[in-house]
Amino acid sequence: MNALTHLFTSDCIALNSPAKSRADAFAAAGALFAQQIGLDASAVVEFLIAREDLGSTALGAGVAIPHGRVKGLKQPAAAFIKLKDPIEFAAPDGELVSILIFLLVPEKATQQHLEILSSIAQLLSDPDARQFLETANDPVKVRELLQQWGAK
Repeated sequence: MNALTHLFTSDCIALNSPAKSRADAFAAAGALFAQQIGLDASAVVEFLIAREDLGSTALGAGVAIPHGRVKGLKQPAAAFIKLKDPIEFAAPDGELVSILIFLLVPEKATQQHLEILSSIAQLLSDPDARQFLETANDPVKVRELLQQWGAK
């Protein structure tokens, strides 16, 4: 079992999102989290923007991990969004971003937060995993990859 095993369900995965900007992508994530765990979508967007204002969460190679601490959240929650068209995200390599993994953690989560972020970063650093995620069109297959990453 790894840090990602229980984070992803099929209903927190959106493929070919029509988001055309960071704001659109954050709104899409807010809607997923509202549906998945009942958080207020606009509050999620505010948390994500506040973190992003500290510095871009883009890793390069077309991926980003927008994340934030959420007061009152009991367990970490994640969402995966693949954009139909890549967007500007202030990536260190200047590349546009099309794969986003959003992570929300409880306000006081520290070590767990870091472990999950580390697992996501390792996953997105793997060229084969990135290629799979870029071309995947089945949310179940995406969920399986995310849940099983590093468990082998």
